[in-house]
Amino acid sequence: MRSVRARAALGATVVVAVALIGAGLAVLLVLRANLTDQAGLQAEVAAREVAGQLALDVPVHQLDLPDAEEHPVQVIDEDGRLVAVSEDLVAITGTDTDRVKPQVSVLPTSAGTDDDGGGDRHGGEDRGDDDANVGTPARGEVSADDPDFTNGTATVDGDTADYRFASVSATTGAGVTLTVHAGAPLATEQRAVGSVRRAMLIGLPVMLLIVAAVTWLMTRRALRPVEGIRAEMSAITASEDLSRRVPEPGSRDEIARLARTTNETLTALEASVDRQRRFVADASHELRSPIASLRTQLEVGAAHPELLDVPGAVTDTVRLQALAADLLLLARLDAGERPGSTRLDIGALVHEEVSQRTGDRIPVAVSVPPSEPLEVTGSRSQLARVIGNLLDNAERHAESSVAVSVCTERGGVVVAVGDDGPGVPEPESERIFERFVRLDDARSRDEGGAGLGLAIARDVARRHHGTLTVTRSPEGGARFELRLPARPDPGD
Repeated sequence: MRSVRARAALGATVVVAVALIGAGLAVLLVLRANLTDQAGLQAEVAAREVAGQLALDVPVHQLDLPDAEEHPVQVIDEDGRLVAVSEDLVAITGTDTDRVKPQVSVLPTSAGTDDDGGGDRHGGEDRGDDDANVGTPARGEVSADDPDFTNGTATVDGDTADYRFASVSATTGAGVTLTVHAGAPLATEQRAVGSVRRAMLIGLPVMLLIVAAVTWLMTRRALRPVEGIRAEMSAITASEDLSRRVPEPGSRDEIARLARTTNETLTALEASVDRQRRFVADASHELRSPIASLRTQLEVGAAHPELLDVPGAVTDTVRLQALAADLLLLARLDAGERPGSTRLDIGALVHEEVSQRTGDRIPVAVSVPPSEPLEVTGSRSQLARVIGNLLDNAERHAESSVAVSVCTERGGVVVAVGDDGPGVPEPESERIFERFVRLDDARSRDEGGAGLGLAIARDVARRHHGTLTVTRSPEGGARFELRLPARPDPGD
């Protein structure tokens, strides 16, 4: 079962089968119970009719018993003897006795008037009380309790069938208690239950086949876009063409969202691969110049030692070392390296970086509040690299002044580096943070940087949950603002 469609169809079929079987059993049980109760009610009515006759002192041989096939009847006395039974009853089970031949033919009757109608039932003289019940025979009664019900069989004229029996007690006028067993056929119940059972046995497989087929078709239709996405992704993998996109269905369901997310992932992957390719190409180009220059100088020095330009070779080596360090840091940042959690005083870090810059052509003015807390959390080396890159950029473009200031603002720490150079055109305010981008195209690469300093600075700022933006400084040049979240007070 490797197919989702097969598993879905099987699962739906099993669920529907369990539900239908449970519902069918419940229907059968309820139907059987209702029909059995109806048969019991009919048996009770027949038993009470016979018990009523006994309560009226009708002799047992004169009882009006119903047809044995419809309602087989037995009358049993207190001693368990059969005193009356339906005609044509050959055999019976489920009652107090399985006898079908009466054992007692005459029962005592209640005391009453003589056959000629004279005399006193109490043997006394006629006192002339016209209101007395003289000459009225005593009457028995039928039990008002709920009858007992049992299931059994009865054979009438050679035909055996199932019956529901009801047992009702009756007391004659002579005080004799008799039990009447009357039955009602269960053939209707059996036919109805059998018909429903057969219908279920025939309909259930058909219903399950329909459910399985419909589920298979619906699942196949629902998963058709998924197959299209899979096929397109397979083609993209084989062709390595990240510009292709998977088809997006017009629906607004989960599959459409999957397709959109897949295309967004492909777009991000394509952009990442393009950046990587440009990075490799630009890095190769940037490395080629100092390496070629250094090789040329060494080859000339090897052939003509007196012409060896040692300062130039050292300069190219330093430039190559710095470029290699920048590329290595970018590779670590792209690999997801997380900054440390060292507690730093950003003001002290700025003073330290500025104090180490002894070869700058323009002095750097530093403005740091002496008593204000300026603590942040992060990597000391990476943040020092950001400050150094911003100062290098300002020194490269400034005409006469470079200033750096540190302050707190809206729960964060702001490090601002400004100069009085030409500034950054507003349309280029975001482009300058891209890798290997240089706006001073008129300069030679020997005088300018490789275009990695600002890109590294923004990447480090973002990994410290901060921002790096550029605006125009009051002196007319560029003003770079590094905003970092302040370290929370341990007492908060």
